[in-house]
Amino acid sequence: MKTLIVYAHQEAQSFNAALLARSVAELTALGHTVRVSDLYAMRFNPVATGEDFGERRFPDRLQYDREQKHNFQHRSLSDDITAEIEKLIWCDLLILQFPLWWFSVPAIMKGWIDRVFVNGAVYGAGRRYDTGGLAGRRAMVVTSTAAYPGMCAPDGLVGALDVILWPIQNGTLAYTGCKVLPPFVSWSANFVDEATRQGYLDDYAERLRRIETAKPLFFHPLEDFGPDWRLRPGVAAQAVGQGRPAG
Repeated sequence: MKTLIVYAHQEAQSFNAALLARSVAELTALGHTVRVSDLYAMRFNPVATGEDFGERRFPDRLQYDREQKHNFQHRSLSDDITAEIEKLIWCDLLILQFPLWWFSVPAIMKGWIDRVFVNGAVYGAGRRYDTGGLAGRRAMVVTSTAAYPGMCAPDGLVGALDVILWPIQNGTLAYTGCKVLPPFVSWSANFVDEATRQGYLDDYAERLRRIETAKPLFFHPLEDFGPDWRLRPGVAAQAVGQGRPAG
């Protein structure tokens, strides 16, 4: 299996760095091929601008998504975007690893998504969810947080984790066709002892050993929606984040 890990943490001595190292070692030992996009180390530019395009379909007013499609078709995207798209299309498994910041991904990862999940390559022309451009691939969120598990319960202080992760798991990964695996979360990483952190590393390694047989989360296929873009009568909302508990 070919795995792309997109990693966003700026500290080489961090717990996230230990998670990354463990995942690369574990997947490699299992015979998988691993590539890593270490966004901070790469100094990846997260800012989407007109400079991303070698030629402009609409030179008078930037329409970013339409320029993405045009430049993807004409192979005139900037070199850094082209290199990341190649990795994305290459992989069978996509892992997005990041610390949870302000209920979301760090800005550098959001910029990677904005610039690399290109119209014409991973979505567009009606391709979304089960017909998305990344169909056939698996994807997983690996995140750490200072929050305690109870804080992210459905009745917790900050709300259910599946709702917090809905924009990335549904709006990015499932939308582009990926089968989204349950996330791996390291809880209260700043406050637990070293033995607990080691336990997280071991649990992550065990999860990776079962990655090819893990059951994906459910997200509604296009056929469940009517012409008004809402669930058809009689189809109950089941996707994680749509009223269905993560467990």
